[in-house]
Amino acid sequence: MSFDIVFNYILKRSGIGCGAGLDGFRELLERLGNPQDQYKIIHVAGTNGKGSVCTMLARTLECAGYKTGLFISPHLISPTERIQINHVPISKQRFSQTVVEVFQEEEEELNFFEILTAAALLYFAKQKVQYVVLETGMGGRKDPTNVCHPVFSVITSIGLDHVQYLGSSLTQIAYEKAGIIKPGVPVLSGTVNPVAREVIGKIAKEKKAPLQFIGEGEPFYEYAYDFVNNQTVLHTRDHQEWILHALGRRQTINACVAYQAAKKLNIPETDIRKGLETVEIPGRFEVKRKGNHTFILDGAHNPQAVELLMEFWEKTPFAADAALLCGFMKDKDYKKMLALLCPHFKRIILTVPPSARAAGQADLFAALPKKAKILFEPDWKKALVLAEESPRILCTGSFYLVGAVRKKLRV
Repeated sequence: MSFDIVFNYILKRSGIGCGAGLDGFRELLERLGNPQDQYKIIHVAGTNGKGSVCTMLARTLECAGYKTGLFISPHLISPTERIQINHVPISKQRFSQTVVEVFQEEEEELNFFEILTAAALLYFAKQKVQYVVLETGMGGRKDPTNVCHPVFSVITSIGLDHVQYLGSSLTQIAYEKAGIIKPGVPVLSGTVNPVAREVIGKIAKEKKAPLQFIGEGEPFYEYAYDFVNNQTVLHTRDHQEWILHALGRRQTINACVAYQAAKKLNIPETDIRKGLETVEIPGRFEVKRKGNHTFILDGAHNPQAVELLMEFWEKTPFAADAALLCGFMKDKDYKKMLALLCPHFKRIILTVPPSARAAGQADLFAALPKKAKILFEPDWKKALVLAEESPRILCTGSFYLVGAVRKKLRV
């Protein structure tokens, strides 16, 4: 069965609230031979930063000589990006074969994310990986990845996102994310919000799981220079300079979490440094040049991420005379994101990302800040052409939009 047929079929299984649920998913994995028990798992949840932390950790484990699986979402161009071993995505043929194997054991109808999770866990077992860095899809407590028994758990930042499903308060969201904490399994969190910390701390104590919170810079670096020759320079506490190609304050925070997690896994410092210095994270302040244009692609898709993005944006040489190309999903707080973005740009092109879940003109215009001068073009390809009237373009608001633009730039 061809890759396109397989993927288009599983896309029809998208939707919140459908699927086999945790019990049905566990039973499926039993029929598949419990592949999740055949390697060591680092389980990662959080509102922002979990994809970057997962990628950093996987790269670090690879540099330490381990055959390492990585399961992340969403994808930017191809769904094969979600399932990787040592930085190499699964082939389309293997993807199709593995998904078909999952379907052969299906008794209850699985949803899109359950299918991908099962396929990833099965593929990693067949390839005999040693470690898997496993990112939750949404939340944690009810996420299909939560059937695993990790050797280590990580909770990155906690913020308001997916409020329709996870709750409208930080307390509720922290409770859902902290659902990945397992009895006796060490957990590390980069959460700084005191309300979220209290929830995570309480659950960790109940489950007798050793917990460590870290703040920005702890215990890794003293200060960072953002955007020195298109890099971030971290000045470590032992007076070294580490270079990150992952740009922005968000990524220095993520690097702290990944660094400490790697130390907990007893990875040598030299391998941690190599991992962090060589990792590349697509769609996170990614700079692409095409002709006379510079594109900055960043998948910030909630207010917390947009706020950090704009803080860093003003420190870069790109901020002058740049256009903003943005689009959002219906279930995101695009009103607040627009309020954070608009003051930084004189030229703004608003569009509709290529997704059935995208916010349309009626949704967006009701949310526009007063006096904002915005050009609306629903066709994202035409919007991209309009944006190219400026020498520099920031594309943000949705990974769907960033992925589509990124693919177009590669053509």
